[in-house]
Amino acid sequence: MADATRELIYEVLKSLQLDVRRLDTDMRAVKSEVQAIRSHVMGVQQDISNIYATLGDHGERLDRIETRLGLLEPAH
Repeated sequence: MADATRELIYEVLKSLQLDVRRLDTDMRAVKSEVQAIRSHVMGVQQDISNIYATLGDHGERLDRIETRLGLLEPAH
């Protein structure tokens, strides 16, 4: 009876070991995908920042043009 119990425990432990290996592999894949998403989001944030900077520059240029054309009162 003790041998049957040991063999059963051994088989269960082997099965658990395989499951843990699969989980480890899956977690590595998920971690890699999350890292890729994080990098993409950082790129998008940088693009948005660049767009805001460009819009700010265009806004300043438009203000100068409108002032030069007399469409706006000059700021004193």
